[in-house]
Parts: sequence; structure tokens; C-alpha cells
Amino acid sequence: MATTSSANRNNSAVKRIMQEARELANDPSTDYTAAPLEDDIFEWHCTIRGPVGTEFEGGLYHLRILLPAEYPFRPPSLMVLTPNGRFELNTKICISFTNYHEELWQPAWGVRTAILGIHSFFPLKGQAAVGVGSIEYHSAERKRLAVLSREWTCPHCQQSNLELLPDPSTSAASPETESDSAPEPPAAPNEPSTSPSLSSHTEVTASNVSDDGVPRADLTPVTVVTPPIPIPIHAVAAVPQTTSHFRPPVFLDALIGLHTYWISVSIFAIIFEKILKRPIRKPLEVEGVLYNPFKTPNVWYIICLIPSHYYDLLQVMRA
Repeated sequence: MATTSSANRNNSAVKRIMQEARELANDPSTDYTAAPLEDDIFEWHCTIRGPVGTEFEGGLYHLRILLPAEYPFRPPSLMVLTPNGRFELNTKICISFTNYHEELWQPAWGVRTAILGIHSFFPLKGQAAVGVGSIEYHSAERKRLAVLSREWTCPHCQQSNLELLPDPSTSAASPETESDSAPEPPAAPNEPSTSPSLSSHTEVTASNVSDDGVPRADLTPVTVVTPPIPIPIHAVAAVPQTTSHFRPPVFLDALIGLHTYWISVSIFAIIFEKILKRPIRKPLEVEGVLYNPFKTPNVWYIICLIPSHYYDLLQVMRA
């Protein structure tokens, strides 16, 4: 991987480029490989595999990616170095995510986006394939170039495309695959079974018992292996989950409501006496007329409403 000895580590473009280089190194793909140069992190070299099902299948193509100093706010430039019959060599390609169309570039995109994009542009034909850096070769010529591209060597990388991006079938098998494919050792002969699902016991049958009921010594006992009796699932009784819903009897509700009512009436009478500073049992004389507040309809209406409100409160508490 490239170093940042000659670049400013605090530069936002350098930070972004190094982050993408780490992501590509930690998450490799069998269809492409890319990394910045050791002496210039703004220049990347990439090797991609030809799209399957096209005349480029089996080919390996080397690309050069140039990142601007304002990256990722400006798009990169792409050039193909391997003869392919689809793009001109060492020429900046005009596609939607390159420097020819900066208005379409988004800073959220990156080097991986550019690699996947040019990979999808390889099989385009006709009017869709027209653009700066595009060429149209015959299908047979493209297939011939695809075969030759595998041994093409980059002058800067000093490695062939096949060395940079080996075929998945020829890559070394992982240790997990080797361990999975290793055959299991055969069981030793005459080794008693240790399976916990079977139980063995010796039974004395009529064949190894003499006429007088004594086991015969010349015969070996018969060992019968009896599998355990499976217990059906429905035979296991489930523990019932009971939920206690305590509710006081109706009589207790009525008793509580009656006591609450009389307590409320007593409190109301005491407050009324404190306000008038007179006993509430004695009638009041207002302008020569005897006045008893308990004989007025309004007071009795209020007193009669008290039990109904308490009854509603008890219903809410019971719910």
C-alpha cells in the first residue's frame, strides 16, 4: 500500500484516499483489484476481470486511475492500458463518473464505484458505447485480445495481469475448506458403542437356560440393545400459569362506599359550620326568616351526588 510520507496527512483528500485503500485491502474481490502507487497515492492501478457472457470473458484488463487534488469533490480520470478492443489505450475515457461529467459526480462515490462503473461499460454496444476513448472492434478480435490480456505486463507494476488478479479456481484453498474435506477416521473394529441414545442389558432367554432353570455355562448370554422409549411432547404436562385477580365482594364494596359517604358528609358539615361559625343543626335566621340549609334543594343535590362519584371511583379501582 502507498505511504503518505510525501503527502500531508491532514489533507482531506489524503485521508479519504487512504481510507478507501484500506477498505479495498480488507475487502478484496475476485473481479477486480486496485491500490495506489507507492510514490503517488493520487494515482491508482487496477486490474479487472472481463464481464461473464461477453466477448471479454476470461480477459484481464489493467487500468490507470488518476485522482484530482480536490478528491472526492471532483471525479477521477480513467485510462485503460491493456489492449481490449473496447477502449483506446492511454486515453481518458468519457463516461458519466469521470472528469468529462463533473456535474454528475457525487462525493459519496469512490474508487470502487469507478471500477464497477467501467466494468459495466465494457459490454455496451452501438450508440450506448459511443464516446471519447471508445472504439468498436469485431467480436472475434476482442476474444483474441482477451486471451492475450492475461499475460500482459504493466511497465510500472512489473507484474502480469494474471499475477495481479489470479483466477478463483487456481487460488489456494482456504484452511477451512481443507478441514471440511478431510475424511473422518474409520471406527476401530470390535469397539463398543458409546451412543447415549441406546442402552444395553443382558437377558436370560429360554435358549440359554437348562430344563431345571439354571443358566447353561456353555452358552454366552444374549446382549439385547434396547432403545429408550421416546416420551411424546404432549405427555409432558405443562405447568399452568395462574394469574391472581383478586376482587372484593359486592357487600364489602357497599360497606366501603357507605362509610366513605358518611365520612364525606361529616367533613362537609364541619367545613360548613366553620364557615358560618354556627352549628349546622340549628336553623339560621336571615332577615327574620328561619333558614335551614339542609332543607334547600341545592345542598341536598350536592350531598346526593357524593355517593355517585365515589361509586364511579370504586368501579375504576376494581378495573
